[in-house]
Amino acid sequence: MSLLTVRGLRAGYGPVEVLDGLDLDVDAGEVVVVLGANGAGKTTTLRALSGMIPTHGTITLDGTDVAGRRPEDLVRLGVAHVPQGRGTFGELDVVENLRVGGFTRPAAEVAEDIERWLEMFPRLGERRHQSAGSMSGGEQQMLAIARALMSRPRLLLLDEPSLGLAPLVTQDVFDRISGINRELGTAVLVVEQNANLALAVANRGYVLETGRIVASGTATELAADDTVRRAYLGV
Repeated sequence: MSLLTVRGLRAGYGPVEVLDGLDLDVDAGEVVVVLGANGAGKTTTLRALSGMIPTHGTITLDGTDVAGRRPEDLVRLGVAHVPQGRGTFGELDVVENLRVGGFTRPAAEVAEDIERWLEMFPRLGERRHQSAGSMSGGEQQMLAIARALMSRPRLLLLDEPSLGLAPLVTQDVFDRISGINRELGTAVLVVEQNANLALAVANRGYVLETGRIVASGTATELAADDTVRRAYLGV
């Protein structure tokens, strides 16, 4: 069953239109990857879906029209966005960042979930009272994901989670993403340039070029597509 349905999505910045009629779907409980070069519109896609920029077209979440909703309203409806660059609050410690992520939830549940994510992300548990700004890039990425999960989303939007991370750390981040999807059933829409890792955890994918979807299919199909292999897989 489709959790997110997008049809004819157009969005941009002022007079500059970046997305030119996107159609995409994310089913409940699946991982979907959007591949594309710099400037293809990947980040703009997630900003449009999380209510950060004006849009034209149809966006439905579990059958409900959510186009034009404010970001905080979308969080309450079950959408969480981890932006490029992580967006952690550097002056706040780990627990305080997590508490911010649970702003839509009852206090008792927030306290319970903080401990849950500190256990799932042990490095965060070790640094629970450390300021986010003093942590490594990988630790900040883990914190950003855990903070997004504090709202108990049905759909998690991830923007370039591998950006600026060492290969081993990147692998760990994607292992966590896969585990979250598998254990919690959270649907994930991830935009990523590391196509090999993204396709390894994804069920399906789309290839975005200059604001348009130019290819789509299962992760296996895209990994076997010669054009995708040459452009994104380095083979």
